[in-house]
Amino acid sequence: MSAVRVAIAQINACVGDLDRNAGKVLAAARDAHAQGADVLVTPELVLVGYPPEDLLLRPSFVTRQLAVLEQLRADLAGLAGLHVVVGHVAADAQGLYNAASVLCEGRLIGTYRKQELPNYAVFDEQRYFEAGSEPLVFTVKDVRLGVVICEDIWFDRAPVQSARAGAQVLLVPNGSPYNTGKQEARQAVAARCVQATGCALVYANLVGGQDELVFDGASFALDAQGRCAARLPDFTEGVNLIEVDAAGAVRPLSAGADVAPYALEEQVWNALVLGVRDYLGKNGFPGVIIGLSGGIDSAVVLAVAVDAIGADNVRAVMMPSRYTADISLTDAADMARRVGVQYDEIVIGPVVEAFEAALAPHFAGRPVDATEENIQARARGTLLMGLSNKTGRLVLTTGNKSEMTTGYCTLYGDMAGGFAVIKDVPKTLVYRLATWRNTRGDVIPERIITRAPSAELRPDQTDQDSLPPYDVLDAIMARYMEQNAAPAEIVAEGFAPEAVEQVVRLIRINEYKRRQAPPGPRITPRAFGRDWRYPVTNGFRERH
Repeated sequence: MSAVRVAIAQINACVGDLDRNAGKVLAAARDAHAQGADVLVTPELVLVGYPPEDLLLRPSFVTRQLAVLEQLRADLAGLAGLHVVVGHVAADAQGLYNAASVLCEGRLIGTYRKQELPNYAVFDEQRYFEAGSEPLVFTVKDVRLGVVICEDIWFDRAPVQSARAGAQVLLVPNGSPYNTGKQEARQAVAARCVQATGCALVYANLVGGQDELVFDGASFALDAQGRCAARLPDFTEGVNLIEVDAAGAVRPLSAGADVAPYALEEQVWNALVLGVRDYLGKNGFPGVIIGLSGGIDSAVVLAVAVDAIGADNVRAVMMPSRYTADISLTDAADMARRVGVQYDEIVIGPVVEAFEAALAPHFAGRPVDATEENIQARARGTLLMGLSNKTGRLVLTTGNKSEMTTGYCTLYGDMAGGFAVIKDVPKTLVYRLATWRNTRGDVIPERIITRAPSAELRPDQTDQDSLPPYDVLDAIMARYMEQNAAPAEIVAEGFAPEAVEQVVRLIRINEYKRRQAPPGPRITPRAFGRDWRYPVTNGFRERH
């Protein structure tokens, strides 16, 4: 039975860095050739990075990318017998296309143009691309290989068209970002595609962080019966080899092509680590600064940062006020010592008193309220940003998704910074992540995990003074914000009407805050940011 050796490349591309991306494709091709591969499949739009967004509206960007593609074609000429499927932007008189070309020994074998253009959630490809209409099938060692791209396999048209053109194996370049549950969804869709076509399927996914998106790799191959016969690592670059024959049988040939998926907490942790590492590395920041409070959120952010870029590049700053508990100071210092970062304490009392003194004549006759609490948070934000400006290090903010949902955060205070590490992580998951991370090394003091969360901006304050219990809040948030359930549906599931009304109202009135929040890694099926586009000025009221 004829068989081909297919190398799957998980490449960490950087949007717009055309020469770097082409160099990674060339390096992967040389690696694949050295392993004896006949075919190399690279991710979707690997040459430009995904998603390129409005760079595609710059004619000079498209022109330069086409020149880099031509140079890559020439550079691959010496790799005898290797067919390289490379994702790139194609152009003609009708417009631009999300495309993949097959290059071999300096020749262009053919170009496929993506037919299904996603235009939902974080995707807006119809803004930039025209849809293709023709299949691309080519033969290597008597095995017929068809190319389709990412969203194409979520529909029957392009895969069935390829099978009718003679394909026995589908090669699928992907730029599929991570969120919880996504890996299982991809394999289910791919299995349905195999069932519809009778073709084996090779799925090559991007890896790396790009602004709010994190790409997890986790590439795989299904045999002609829809069984997962090979799977590549999560969140890791590399080139791994499989063999697939004309009957659709798949066999992993390298150890990296036969790995098990991570559990949920490890997936999310690795997504956060990769998102932080790439945001800092690709943008050239020399390190980070974190306001450490002695609470669970800043502890998790600190641990993620150390795992991402190393302790030498992380600085933690504790800024106690008159309301900061002694155990917060103790736990913050203990945490910093455990992970080995630079640790400083800056008392904010004199700064807050100066603000209060300046404002006192203008506050006369008005009661103390959240204004005074926010002054404390903004004093801290000002100090952190000053350190950031002076050192060039980026401030990582520490607010979680539950806080972003309800507005339990302060503009220009704890929201001040450049990257919001856990902005898409619900509070209940923050606790699970802390517990999981301690199984890999005891870095977060147990008291930080077990004590009641508090902003410590007034005496004896806890989060639950103002909010529903986090398990209730997070469940309502997931149903309303991530799944679009109506308030009445959520109440019908057994949630208290007053809790549902409170959460829905807080989501609505705090949109103005979220619009001003830093970007952060998307890890849920719907995050505030790219795929949440609600108006700030909004007169609609949804009742239960």
